[in-house]
Amino acid sequence: MDPFAALFAHVTPRARTFFAGTLCKTVQYPGVGHLHFLKGGELTLIQAGQRDLKFDKPTLLFFPRGRVHTFAGDPTRGADLVCATVELGGAEGNPIGQGLPQLVVLPIASHPALAPICDLLLGEAFAEHAGRQEALDRLFDYLLILIVRHVVEGGMVATGVLAGLADPRLAKALTAIHEAPKKAWTLDDLAGLAGMSRTRFAEHFRTRIGQTPIDYLTVWRMTIAAQLLARGKPVKSVAQQVGYTSAAAFSRMFTRVTGQAPRDASEAGAKA
Repeated sequence: MDPFAALFAHVTPRARTFFAGTLCKTVQYPGVGHLHFLKGGELTLIQAGQRDLKFDKPTLLFFPRGRVHTFAGDPTRGADLVCATVELGGAEGNPIGQGLPQLVVLPIASHPALAPICDLLLGEAFAEHAGRQEALDRLFDYLLILIVRHVVEGGMVATGVLAGLADPRLAKALTAIHEAPKKAWTLDDLAGLAGMSRTRFAEHFRTRIGQTPIDYLTVWRMTIAAQLLARGKPVKSVAQQVGYTSAAAFSRMFTRVTGQAPRDASEAGAKA
């Protein structure tokens, strides 16, 4: 069983490359997810309320969620960088981003498994091949998945769905929810999959995930629903696909969870 498969099928991490070159000045980056790869040179990371961090070796800097930060490149040598904005998927609670640290720092020398993809990234970034932008974006997509996998396997995520997927018992229940969101899951059903008592499962799930099992199921359904609505699917059809026999009941829940009516979500998707 691949615990990430069903999750990534609906909320696949995405990256968009926006810079590849030498930074010789101070630049501030806005509060959205970012992934930076320092190839060479010297770089200082400045964050409000944090001590400055200096890097002079190949390093990946991953900001999973929106956090304003500033880079100061060495004015003489500069810093060779490849940068991308990242979207971890699932705006209704961003399940992949939950529980991740504000900043993940991965020196390449200490994480050799990441080196091959970084070499490919650099090969595309500092060349002028046809299809360069598409190639860079896809390489960053893959790198994001590797980083998420590394962070989870390294025990760097204490709470959230990724922490739950790292727990063999909770992973069975979570994967069942991800694979069959329309099923009328009960607490007893999910506890049975985890091989735990109802009470123990509910307590352990809430501690690790940060939500009750039924609340998580609801948010997951609305995450999928938002994507279907953005693709122009009718409200009644979307309601059925995420387990609601009543379009009105679905609309009320969608509005409660996301803060917007299904029709508004559909119209926003059409304009995107």
